[in-house]
Amino acid sequence: MPRSLKKGPYIDEKLLKKISKLKKEDKTIIKTWSRACVICPEMVGYTFGVHNGKEFMPIYITEDMVGHKLGEFSPTTKFIRHGGKMQRQQETKVKQKESEKASKS
Repeated sequence: MPRSLKKGPYIDEKLLKKISKLKKEDKTIIKTWSRACVICPEMVGYTFGVHNGKEFMPIYITEDMVGHKLGEFSPTTKFIRHGGKMQRQQETKVKQKESEKASKS
């Protein structure tokens, strides 16, 4: 459920303090665990290290990101592939076709 319009967007006060201390040209990464924080126009041009549960993912904030949350750009899970018998069969067919093309050349 979204946040009430009366309250406004959630912006972490600590992040705004850290931003006010830095210059736009400064390339330091601002580390944060606040994934629910909404990106505001003051954050544009800075690099944030958003924690994904294991490490800090560096994210450079652009104008297109305003209004989104920091956590949207730092995935917490890593998709490898769908498993199962059908997937392995498809992969072997693709490898066979590639090997046939290579042998013809």
